[in-house]
Order: sequence, then structure tokens, then C-alpha cells
Amino acid sequence: MKYLIVGYGSIGRRHFQNLKNLGEDDVLFLRTGRSTLEDQELGSIPIEKDLQAAIRHRPDAAIIATPTAIHLDLAIPLAEEGISLMIEKPVSNDMDGVDALMDAVNSARGKILIGYQFRFHPSLIFIKKALDEGLIGEPLSVRAHWGEYLPGWHPWEDFRTSYSARRDLGGGVILTLSHPLDYLRWIFGSADSVTAEVARQSYFGLDVEDQAELIIQFGSGVLASVHLNYFQRPSEHSLVIRGSEGSLHWDYYDGVVYHSSPINTTRDQVFALEPFERNDMFLAEMEHFIRLVRGEALSACDLEDGIETLKLCLGALRSSALGQRVNLVE
Repeated sequence: MKYLIVGYGSIGRRHFQNLKNLGEDDVLFLRTGRSTLEDQELGSIPIEKDLQAAIRHRPDAAIIATPTAIHLDLAIPLAEEGISLMIEKPVSNDMDGVDALMDAVNSARGKILIGYQFRFHPSLIFIKKALDEGLIGEPLSVRAHWGEYLPGWHPWEDFRTSYSARRDLGGGVILTLSHPLDYLRWIFGSADSVTAEVARQSYFGLDVEDQAELIIQFGSGVLASVHLNYFQRPSEHSLVIRGSEGSLHWDYYDGVVYHSSPINTTRDQVFALEPFERNDMFLAEMEHFIRLVRGEALSACDLEDGIETLKLCLGALRSSALGQRVNLVE
């Protein structure tokens, strides 16, 4: 199969390397030239500067790895050609064009995967299965925390110019660090409402929020709180789920899941990762996308999933702007 990679920033480079690692070497690129990574890295691989020129190569699948705000400008014409898509998260930074993308996908019947790679994290897969099997009874409340230091993400570039730091490119901590919002939806189902406060409290001088506190009410009855920030050192990514018969605790950086129960209040280790690297999630995601394009799997995170997570993100931003809870159920 032939793969088009649209964009060659850090995530485009990662997807390219993972395609090669999985034996897929029929690849071309669509590049704007605005990335800090040079064409020389790509050797003899074809590079186009125009979308229609790239489409004339007749790719079977495309990976949208551009700044969030231009995802749909590229995804819609590709979807209209029936080209299957992996779209990096989130789908977009607003709802403009989302219906047009859905219409194109339904009409031309391409496959879609939204790039929420934490759905492929072994610890979270274990947690979802454990909850489905009733390990802690009925889930009641959740606390997710993700804080990272934005200047440390891509040391080779000025972080202030990255999409994560710019409102016009779809940045801000809620959209950029939306993974917990997606995996909480994946685990607990659809969200009914969200209340949020955001702030710009770091010394970075960004025009986007660098901190957010969200309260999410899920239709299942679970109440979740989520903290996100761009300035924490060292980084922290953790999840605590409390149920009627105990709790689960997970820390991303060691991958261990602990279980506490009413009869044993000490934390027992119930899951530990085998040797694991961050790229293992992306590799599993790419392997899944290849199988999806070949018709061997259903999407682990389809377009409807991506749209619902986007609505949750936008609802949180709207809640903060209005100073009130935002209902997500029409």
C-alpha cells in the first residue's frame, strides 16, 4: 500500500519511522516547508508541495500530521477521494468543516483513525478490562492529572512558535493534552456536561491557556476531575479511579496499576508493564491503522469518537469563557 504523510514535524517523523519499522516503505510526503526538520532526512522519498499533486500519486492512506487548525483543510479533500486517514488528535480546533468531513467519509467510504495513542497503552487497556469485569464495583469518581513542561518537548525549536503554544494553530493545553479526555470517554462512555476554568499563569507569555481544571459528568454517573498544565517539572501523568468496592491507581511513568479494596487498604500491584517505551503506543497504533486500511480491523477511535472528544474540549473552553457548566447532550 502507498502512504502519504502530510507534515514532517516530530509526529510526522515518528509515524514515518514506524511505517518503515513495520515494513511499509511505499511512502511520499506533502510538505509546506515550515517545519524545522529538513528534507535531506528523507533521502529519495518523493516530496510534493501541492495537495492535488500528492493525490495524483493515488495513495491508499494518508496520515495528517500538521498543526491542528489545518487538519480539515487537508482531510476533507483526501476523504473525498476515498483515501483512508489517520488524523492526529484532536480532529480540529473548532467544529467548522467537521460535518463536511463526515459527509466525505460516508460518501467515499474511506477508513478513519483519530490519533489518540493512549487507547493502545497496555496499562489503560488493563484498567478498562478490570472495570468491565467489576474489579472495583461500580466506578464513581475519577481524577486524572497531566502536567508537562512545554519548552522541553522539542528542544531543537522555539516552543513559542509551535502549534501547541499558538491559538491560531489550534494550541492550548485543553486541545493539545486532550488524551485524558479521550481515554476517559473510551473507558466511561459519553459525557453529559463539563465545567472548566483555564488560566495563563506561567512566565511563557503564550496566547493560549497553560493550565486547566475540568469537571466532567458522564452519562454513566461517573464524576471526573481533570488537571492539565504546560509548566510542570518533573512531568506527572496519573489516574485514580474510585469505585463502590475499591480503587485503581495508575502512574504513566512506571506503568504500574495498583488496586485497593475495602478489605485490604494497602495498594496491591495488579499490573506491571513489560519493558516498554513511549513509542510502543505509536507503533501499536500504526500497526492497527495498517490493519484498518487493509480491512482487517475496525477503527479503535473512529471519526465519531474524535468528534465527541472535540466537543468535550470545546465545551470546556466555552464553559471557562461563560463561567458556567456546559451541557453536551442535545
